[in-house]
Amino acid sequence: MQSAYLDSRMPVAMYTSPGVVLPKMHFHDRQGQMRFASKLIAGVLDFKSMIDSETLPVEYLGGKPLCMDQYYQVLTSCRIPGPKRDTVVNYAIGKTPPSHITVVHNFQFFILDVYNSDGSPLTVDQICVQLEKIWNTSLQTNKEPVGILTSNHRNTWGKAYNNLIKDKTNKESVRAIQKSIFTVCLDAPMPRVSDEMYHNKVAAQMLHGGGSRWNSGNRWFDKTLQFIVGEDGSCGLTYEHAPAEGPPIVFLVDHVVDYMKRSEIVRTPMIPLPMPQKLRFNITPEIKKDIEKAKQNMNIMVHELDVRVLNFTHYGRKFPKSHKMSPDAFIQMALQLAYYRMYQTCCPTYESASLRMFRLGRTEAIRSTTTESLQFTKAMDDPSIHNSEKAALLEKAIKVHREHTHMAIHGQGIERHMLGLKMMAIEDLTSLPEIFMDTSFAVSTHFNLYTSQVGSKTDCVMCFGPMVPDGYGICYNPMDDHINFAVTAFNSCEETNATKLSQFLEDSLLDMKTLLEQVSKTQ
Repeated sequence: MQSAYLDSRMPVAMYTSPGVVLPKMHFHDRQGQMRFASKLIAGVLDFKSMIDSETLPVEYLGGKPLCMDQYYQVLTSCRIPGPKRDTVVNYAIGKTPPSHITVVHNFQFFILDVYNSDGSPLTVDQICVQLEKIWNTSLQTNKEPVGILTSNHRNTWGKAYNNLIKDKTNKESVRAIQKSIFTVCLDAPMPRVSDEMYHNKVAAQMLHGGGSRWNSGNRWFDKTLQFIVGEDGSCGLTYEHAPAEGPPIVFLVDHVVDYMKRSEIVRTPMIPLPMPQKLRFNITPEIKKDIEKAKQNMNIMVHELDVRVLNFTHYGRKFPKSHKMSPDAFIQMALQLAYYRMYQTCCPTYESASLRMFRLGRTEAIRSTTTESLQFTKAMDDPSIHNSEKAALLEKAIKVHREHTHMAIHGQGIERHMLGLKMMAIEDLTSLPEIFMDTSFAVSTHFNLYTSQVGSKTDCVMCFGPMVPDGYGICYNPMDDHINFAVTAFNSCEETNATKLSQFLEDSLLDMKTLLEQVSKTQ
């Protein structure tokens, strides 16, 4: 957590915080937006009741219980910038845990108490009334987008943060945001785009808000959990990655989506509720300068990131399963093939694996590029090699990938072991072991393909930025009969092209299916 996230000085938006896109909702006005946001808030509070009562069912993997700690870190927590490294504070631990959420609209922040005095959560109707009040008192759009400061480079934001909280009012406002259970961003509608561009646009919206003219100031990127509800029916979330991985977040999302389907909820007698509290900020000329700089940086970043969503509809995880192949390994081999076809070479590939079989475990890397995967990708387009041999090579590559996955989740991977050795050397102030200085070590840890499977019951797609300047970030959610991919790359890199790689990926998945079908016909 320290070395992967809190020590990193890159902006969290796009560089480490993933975005999640939920299926498009069928509302196109603020009434629909308010109603949807209210149900969503109620759904998260319903999930929170399981966390508070510790009745969250323990998850299992291969018959072994998984550590559930990450679930207890995602609500009422926030990242706090520091001059050299950041910290994460979890306010759920104190004597009186917070009972409010933050709502942002038109760059203005509000504290919304979501519990009655008797400790019962507000109903959907009550939340809706409160959101209407927030909406109506934040119509002016000329406000300074203080939230955009959180999108800056961490050192820059650290300095601006200390500057911001010198003022007592500002400090109280910032503290109220940090302590809130989670944040809901009520976004302005995005510029209209064609249906095929829609998913790319929404994915980008979840990652960064679309720039300072759109919704990037309508965020507090340090907040662990931010749900985003646009007036045009786009919705999803972004989360700060330091406290938790994707799977617990997606589990929460599945619960909320499920809850919202069930909920045409009881009408409540309307007791007058107190007005949600608007947070005030005193903007000095210096802070205004910091905001302007953050706006410029954000707009550069928005232009820099290319996001492509590929809804692969030809088949889903059922197909590889019908050939007794692991869907995850199958997709990883398709990625290897796509990359090889595009560059005529393979590259270091990172696939994240969960270490939750261990207490407080986070991730290990599955290295998807293997001798076997390379043999398969080379053979695939070689006309002199028979199809049955290609299929055999694919099977072998998948088997090896399965073995590597098994090793990674059981704590037998290499990445975290190396990290431990490196950190010990740094702590003991001995000289760094030679392997860490070796060029081959640097090359092997420069992950041009940074990938992750985040499976969910909901038809959603998660996305994140590349890990290296000349690489790709690829996240996928395999459903039964289709697969959702998000591919990102930086526009400033001449070698990478997210659209092109997506195309190669689609072709590779189709060709692998054809190969297996042809071979099983002849058998």
